[in-house]
Amino acid sequence: MRILVTNDDGIDAKGIKVLTRVAQKLSDDVWVVAPQFDNSGASHSLTLKDPLRVSQIEKQVFSVQGTPTDCVIMGVRQFLQGQAPDLILSGINHGQNIADDVTYSGTIAGAIEGTLLGIPSLALSLVTGIKAPGSIQWQTAQALAPDLIRDVLKSGWPAQVLLNINFPDCEPDEVKGRMVTTQGKRDQSLLTIDERLDPRERTYYWFNFQRRRSNPPKGTDLWAAYNDYVSITPLHLDLTHQQTHSQLQQTLNGVHG
Repeated sequence: MRILVTNDDGIDAKGIKVLTRVAQKLSDDVWVVAPQFDNSGASHSLTLKDPLRVSQIEKQVFSVQGTPTDCVIMGVRQFLQGQAPDLILSGINHGQNIADDVTYSGTIAGAIEGTLLGIPSLALSLVTGIKAPGSIQWQTAQALAPDLIRDVLKSGWPAQVLLNINFPDCEPDEVKGRMVTTQGKRDQSLLTIDERLDPRERTYYWFNFQRRRSNPPKGTDLWAAYNDYVSITPLHLDLTHQQTHSQLQQTLNGVHG
């Protein structure tokens, strides 16, 4: 099995080193193509107005001056053009990608691009800061990811679907289990805008998210994160809302305003 590893935190991030070790437990043919710099929050952006500069770090390891989407395209269409990967792993992100995060996340975008290219793809993230500020349980993701990936590959999932996996903020032996979840909804009031002045008295702004627990429904990715479960959320690339589609067909098809 050939595996392509990418991320959005950058080629030097701790998480991609952990994920590479995970991939190497699954295969002896692992390739790494990751952004040269941190692309957190880049979503599914694609570089179109600038050239893509590439550096080869070592055998089968490349950094790209671009986004996670760029990296997956370069990996599949340029570096591995003789034989496409059988699996794309994106992460492991330093911080959860749950609820509304999925629309902003560069980690998930790497898996989206892989799915668009017809390759089974997983986005993997590590929940942080739930138990204590600054807590980072890399050992949990590293310990649990290999068997989880084997199991989901054995189970399989449809084309046009990617799996969003989040490991909880606890030690491996404290994990209560796995939970197939739905996408939760974050409290948008937690986003604040911090207005400041620079030394030249010019105004600038920081976005900030308050660390306040919500009370999400059981079965959501948020609930799993709060309750020490590994969350596995299948995300579908077809964003069409079928109920509204049917409703609008009945009321608007053939009607001229």
